Amino acid sequence: MKLKKLKKQMRIAVIITTLIFCMMFGNVTALANDHVPYDTYNYDYRDYIVHTPAAYVPDHSISGVSFGIGAFNNPQDLCIAPDGLVYIADTNNNRIVVLNDTMTKLVRVIKEFDNNGTLDRFNRPYGVAISKKNELYIADSENKRIVVLSSEDQFIKIVDNPQSDVLEEGYVFTPLKVIVDYADRIFCIAKGMTEGIMVFDSNGQFTSFYGTIKVEITLWEKFWRRLSTKKERSRQSLFIPTEFTGIDIDEKGFIFASNIDNAGEQAVRRLNPSGEDVIKKGVKKNVGGDLRTGGMNVYAGPSKIVDVVYRNNGIYSILDSRRGRIFTYDYEGNLLYIFGGLGSQAGTFVAPVAIESSNNMILVLDSTRAEILVFHATEYGTLINDAVALRFDGDESLAVEKWEQVLKLDENFEIANVGIGKAYLSKGENKLAMNYLKLGMSREYYSIAYKRYHNEILKENLSFLLTGLVVILVGSMITKSIIRKRKNIVDDTDGGGLE
Repeated sequence: MKLKKLKKQMRIAVIITTLIFCMMFGNVTALANDHVPYDTYNYDYRDYIVHTPAAYVPDHSISGVSFGIGAFNNPQDLCIAPDGLVYIADTNNNRIVVLNDTMTKLVRVIKEFDNNGTLDRFNRPYGVAISKKNELYIADSENKRIVVLSSEDQFIKIVDNPQSDVLEEGYVFTPLKVIVDYADRIFCIAKGMTEGIMVFDSNGQFTSFYGTIKVEITLWEKFWRRLSTKKERSRQSLFIPTEFTGIDIDEKGFIFASNIDNAGEQAVRRLNPSGEDVIKKGVKKNVGGDLRTGGMNVYAGPSKIVDVVYRNNGIYSILDSRRGRIFTYDYEGNLLYIFGGLGSQAGTFVAPVAIESSNNMILVLDSTRAEILVFHATEYGTLINDAVALRFDGDESLAVEKWEQVLKLDENFEIANVGIGKAYLSKGENKLAMNYLKLGMSREYYSIAYKRYHNEILKENLSFLLTGLVVILVGSMITKSIIRKRKNIVDDTDGGGLE
């Protein structure tokens, strides 16, 4: 009996152990599938770091070796053409590499072109861009020129040696990044040029500077400079405009340009045709990357933004080389999500230099790894992108459905609550709007919803209030009349007694 009981206990123990192992194994698998090699987070209304689900996760990486053309060597830029082809500026290999739209096949490698009968080669091409006409613009940096080729790699023109009274004597033109608008105007970020983005017309003639960033000097700095001698002033730091680092263009022809910002408040601008910055900075008044340098942000100083990509529906992303992170904003300047990081693991960066987007993927070029790292959107990231796109198109009701699904994955996502609150506000459902706007910590829109709800209550109860007011007035008049009559009767009675 004891032996049977012992065997039974052993069988039960084995079954329990097996179940526990299976549960543990299943959990490990789930963790492995969900694991990303970096922290994913955002900031709440107090600017405290809050952890979030991953909006994008590493998918795969692409190198030159994959296509049998040897490793990339210090690549510096990439772009996607209207037809979907991917162009890579393989800088130290002096070539442009072209991949198909899925980045699974090599289309061609451009090392040289026929320049009016002469075989011409590139010398450290730094930037690459494609026009609406599918023409290729190459910032051929060490050759001090921009080369323009057709979609069949036929030579069109060269833009070099800009001449203007506004340029310093002896200025050496070294283009780094280029972009082209609908009118074939070329916008170029040039090495050492702090006056702004250089603009060339469709004929390649330099016309003006664009989007110059004015550096504000504080009153304190002005005061001390006035007190300083000429020799002391020469030793002080110069208040020169900031250089741009990356450039892109949206569907309306507005230029998105990233820049170095030591204050960590604005590292990207949206420039209208006049070169004026019209970007919206959101509630936090910040489009500069990381808001804090403490906590998980162990890197000192503000984010160092090196590139920007416009991704449709008002959404744009900026690339931080100091922390290896991508920050994504909506058209109102709200920070949607953060992902990426520095490291040696797959899916992290060593020296990220350029960013692009394709469908539901983000592409990041790493110059040291000599690879393109591809990230795909998770359900969480896709829902956020879709909700923002619907709001951008004015479809608030469908956006609410998306935001509600986002809240199921991340109940602390304040922007989702604000998005739902704004939708209810536009539909006139002010009480519901107040509830969501309170959860989203939006004081501005909560105040609007509260005022409208207050006015709504007043309108609904206006007849009762007016009726009550009339009753009170009539009652007051009747009461006063009765009191007056009683007083007169008392006075008459008192007078009769004296006689």
